[in-house]
Amino acid sequence: MQNYCKENLNEIKTVLLQLTNEQYTFQSTTLFGATIGQHVRHIIEFYQSVFSGFEAKTINYDNRVRNLSIETDTKIAIQVIDEICAKLKTENNDIQMILEGNFCAEEGKQIKIETSFLRELAYCLEHSIHHQALIKVGLLEVKCLNFIDDTFGLAPATIRHRKQCVQ
Repeated sequence: MQNYCKENLNEIKTVLLQLTNEQYTFQSTTLFGATIGQHVRHIIEFYQSVFSGFEAKTINYDNRVRNLSIETDTKIAIQVIDEICAKLKTENNDIQMILEGNFCAEEGKQIKIETSFLRELAYCLEHSIHHQALIKVGLLEVKCLNFIDDTFGLAPATIRHRKQCVQ
């Protein structure tokens, strides 16, 4: 799972290495004012939540720190992606964890769910792919679709299915 996560994060990094900060922070009309940078920050912070909860064995995505410099500066985002990838290399044991969060709009409705480190990495990967599809829309608006390949933002199952349909 760690290798799949690293591959995915490096796909994002490849895009960031080509974007200017102006493109990165462009408010997309199609995405209702969201920026590529906001989506990248969101992806990164979910991974950070998993690692910050590793010792306590408790993950809470609601309590993530929203570091606005990640969404405005590609160099900072790249640095944090590199840090996450380094952690992915060192943490290779699956451990049981607790996911806590409020999954509704009302306050005070927090629940706890049993999970594991690898399950949450799988969630981060799926979550990242979903946001990459939105990043692709942002790239279209800033005329940078050439920075990605056709599979950027597609789930592995979708890629496999498309390959089967071609055969």
